[in-house]
Amino acid sequence: MPPRTAIPVGQTWFDVHKTHFSDVPVSADQHVSTTEFLAATEATITIFDLLGSPVFAPIKHDMAFNIERVRTRQIQTSHPSSTLQHLVKDELVTQNHSATMGLTWLIRGLDFLAHALRSDLTQNKDVPVTERYPKRELRESFRDSYKVTLSPYHTVVIRPIFRAAMSAAPRRKDLFIRLSGQGTDPGTTVKAMESWLTGLEVIVTILKGFLASDEVQACVPEGMQ
Repeated sequence: MPPRTAIPVGQTWFDVHKTHFSDVPVSADQHVSTTEFLAATEATITIFDLLGSPVFAPIKHDMAFNIERVRTRQIQTSHPSSTLQHLVKDELVTQNHSATMGLTWLIRGLDFLAHALRSDLTQNKDVPVTERYPKRELRESFRDSYKVTLSPYHTVVIRPIFRAAMSAAPRRKDLFIRLSGQGTDPGTTVKAMESWLTGLEVIVTILKGFLASDEVQACVPEGMQ
């Protein structure tokens, strides 16, 4: 079981984040701030350390790699990269696609996580997180989420690795224990997840729509679509 010492007594994994997705500035025209998005995403990928199996390491590594692709572009072109939409448009003009591809895969990964956790909260509504036999175990939510969010974009070589990770997901009650500091009320962790997840879903929806827009799709190679 992963150590819980990093989570203070009475708090949750969500409390140790300096930046939540709900903290990411979004302008009136739906532009998403790059710096805060990357900070929230970087905090998010630490959840894979709590899932208790080394098979999740490739997922975390892949997302960390794509965070750096976006950050590298931001550092190189700080002014036009203040929002993710500006960053992508500025990059595509140069016919470069590294950060755009990185953001595309980050959103797919975040969508996968959001879909899985939302499914758990919905399917197990009113089921205590300490329940040994919930209506639906976490691995089922992860499998279903993988099918609709990541699997369509993975090759036949990659899919077995990710499917193995889904099967290695911890039991629901164990994940909530790992998301909680010593002495934390389980109900507090559920509420914290709900709030965090709502913020994540807002950002994912905005950026999925942008990346799927004709303006972006007309400029990216077919393999990225």
